[in-house]
Amino acid sequence: MKNKILDMTTLDKTLLKELDAYINLLDGDKGEHLIHVLHKAQELFGYLPQNLQLYVARKLDLSGARVNGVVTFYSFFNEEPVGKYKISVCMGTACFVKGADKVLERVESLTKTKKNEISEDGLFTIKDVRCIGACGLAPVMTVNDKVYGKVKPNDVDEIIRYYRGLEDENN
Repeated sequence: MKNKILDMTTLDKTLLKELDAYINLLDGDKGEHLIHVLHKAQELFGYLPQNLQLYVARKLDLSGARVNGVVTFYSFFNEEPVGKYKISVCMGTACFVKGADKVLERVESLTKTKKNEISEDGLFTIKDVRCIGACGLAPVMTVNDKVYGKVKPNDVDEIIRYYRGLEDENN
């Protein structure tokens, strides 16, 4: 039986070619561009499974452990598939003290899902993260790349409704 971690056949060849083209455009020591390459890989594939991490490591002449260390350190990288909208609720000290736990509870209630799961409709994945880096806006949550500050549990209703509305417009 093949080792799934090392099995590159499960990766989309067209997307791998696009990733290769991106890597080939990089100047200097390609390893210095690891975070940029990981962002591009996640943009293309939607997440960073271990076989893709290993592929990136080989392309950049880095160890698999180094690549995985970066992927697991930064909260914006995903090792598992995620919903279309990734909701991150900051649980750092400033956010927690100002009620982030209640915001997280409201997100879970409205999306009918729990942390690190994909909602039944495939739209949402919820993460609790240690710090978003916007303590002055506490409590903070993000949806993909959009930052929402000074969020109250009642604000979550409108935010979730907005993203569901985008889906209704596209259908």
